[in-house]
Amino acid sequence: MDSVSPAAISALIRQRRAIFPKMYLPNRPIAEEIIREVLENANWAPTHKLTQPWRFRVLQGSALRRLGEFLANHYKEKNPSDQFSEITYNKLLTNPQRAAAVVVLIMQRDPAESLPEWEEIAAVACAVQNMWLTCTAYGIGAYWSTPSAITTADKWLGLEPGQRCLGLFYMGWYDPIDLPGKRTPIEDKTVWINE
Repeated sequence: MDSVSPAAISALIRQRRAIFPKMYLPNRPIAEEIIREVLENANWAPTHKLTQPWRFRVLQGSALRRLGEFLANHYKEKNPSDQFSEITYNKLLTNPQRAAAVVVLIMQRDPAESLPEWEEIAAVACAVQNMWLTCTAYGIGAYWSTPSAITTADKWLGLEPGQRCLGLFYMGWYDPIDLPGKRTPIEDKTVWINE
């Protein structure tokens, strides 16, 4: 097995950022082989009892337009006219079409419920981190979005029993920019116990 230096892993982790759809370059597709590698790396996330609860739907082409229409229409239906924002509506409508691909993130509950649901949600989150780091390594922008519409998207997405949508993973090429990290010191979040 090829070894990767701890410094290289640390650098990759620390340069990962949320890159929003407004920053994506238009009309620049991501090769299918790259998307497959992103998903294969997701498949190697930690998973208690090997339930491997992650499931994905990769949306591209006209499916991105349909996603935008679904998100925008859900927003319009759920917000009375005095709370409706044309800016938010248009953002929901157009953001999916700015992406080269959007991966629907789905958690498949273990039918035997052999472990707590939160562990399967955590496993999917680990899979998403693997996806995000792979995108970062390729110079692909990525963003995990959790619009309120996902709570009502089961039928639209064709989810099966026991499945739950945990969000949308936007992917797109972007012009490299230096985005500073925003983290408070780890010392403020750590207690060392030696006895």
